[in-house]
This record gives sequence, structure tokens and C-alpha cells, in this order.
Amino acid sequence: MADMTGSALPIASSTCHVNDVDIFYRRIGVNKPPLIALHGLMGSGACLLPLARTLQDEFEVFVPDARGHGGSSAPASGYRYDNLASDVIALIKELRLDKPVLLGHSMGGLTAAVAATRSESPLRALVLVDPTFISLDYQREVFESPVAAEHEQALRSPRSDLLVQARLRSPRRSAELIEHLVDARLHTSQHAFEVLRPPNPPWRELVAHLTMPTLLLLADKGVVSIETARELHSLNPLVRYELIEDAGHGIPYDHPERVGAAVSRFLRERALSD
Repeated sequence: MADMTGSALPIASSTCHVNDVDIFYRRIGVNKPPLIALHGLMGSGACLLPLARTLQDEFEVFVPDARGHGGSSAPASGYRYDNLASDVIALIKELRLDKPVLLGHSMGGLTAAVAATRSESPLRALVLVDPTFISLDYQREVFESPVAAEHEQALRSPRSDLLVQARLRSPRRSAELIEHLVDARLHTSQHAFEVLRPPNPPWRELVAHLTMPTLLLLADKGVVSIETARELHSLNPLVRYELIEDAGHGIPYDHPERVGAAVSRFLRERALSD
């Protein structure tokens, strides 16, 4: 099936069965280098469509829903980063994508980093958009916070109320994106919050072992600090970083054009000539 969703190119959608789960994904474009964009916790591929549209002239963009999110299966277990990365690797194989670019935001960023270190997933390049590269203490703080309980309460709320609240929190976001974000939340399984249980994969070690051109996109009000970015670059010169100013953790939602321009610029310089 396909819809236009305000895009110049049609958005096709399908489901791929991997690792005993059905992974729902959307695709924009054909016959171009493949790029896979991974969303964060309580998100969905639909939430990254504004970003995907900025890249559709150069790439065939795939935006899957992680297990427990959106239109994908929600098993009772299997929500660690290794599970999420295994799904991505299997999706790449099942779709026969040749050396895709892998982009991930937040939870999707750490998922992408895990997948990128596995030899069975050759990638053209890696883009990490304010990934969950956080300290163990902060991981514990997030896990012990009421975020999962608040989500459970949100699932009992009328969609109309959630839309009003989302518009008040983010008045500059488009009505379409607000609807995607609210629907993504309503279709996030409570099981998915298991990904917050510490410890996260050792992200410094992961970055040190990356073998492909890598862009770390930061927000000046985001999760990953400029000091951490400099440290990661010193660990691995293949890692470049760029700061997007006046932006928070939701940079793909609030500034898709700026993120897309940074990604395109980096890939033209570092990866697409190969």
C-alpha cells in the first residue's frame, strides 16, 4: 500500500518477518543508495518522515518501527539493545540492502552503533543523532524515573487529550508530526521500556571499534555534550561531530531540514564517493 502524506514521492509500506517478529517499515524512493533511519523510544518510523523527506532526493529511505512500537510486533520480551540491533541487521539482510547508511536518533542511535560493530552488517556510513550515550548513573536515574508509569497512564488517556497536550508542549511542530508522535506513543508497548534497564551497551567501546565514516550530530540542549563528542573523536578519528544550535533532544522533529542538510553534506564528503 502507499500514501502521499504530503510528500513529493509516495510512501510505500510493508512488513518484514525477522527474528520471530514482524517489523513494519515505510519506504520513500527507489533506485538510490539505501538509508535506514531508526527512531527513539515511544517513537515510530512515521515520526521521522519529515527528516526522510529531506533525504529522499539522494537516498531510498527506509523508516522501520522498532519491535514494540508502531505497526511492529510487541513480544513480551526481547527489548535489549542487542535485540533491537539484531532486528536491524536481519532487516538489512532480508531486504537485500547493499551497504546502507544507518541513521539513528536517541534509542535508535545506540541501536545503530551496536549494529554497526557487527561484521555481518556492512555499512556505507553511520549517523548518530543525539544517541543515548549516557553515564551509568544517568541510566539508573532514567530507569528509576516515573517515565514508564507516565506512559501507562497516557495509554489510558483519550487521543484528543494527548494531542492537546502535545500541541501545548511543542507549538512549533506541525499538526502532522504531532499526530504521528501521539499515535506512536499510543502504539508503544509497555514491554518496550525494558530497554531502559541498565546497563546500556558500552558505547565508548562501540565507538572505538567503528570502521565506517561516522557523524555524531549534537544538540546544544540535548543529551550528548560537546566534551563527549571530542572524547569520541579522539577515540576514533573516523567519528566527526557537528553541533546544531538552539535545539534539544528532539532535533529530527524540530529541525528536520537542518539535520537532513548536515547528513547530506557529511555523506557527500565522506561516503557517497566510494
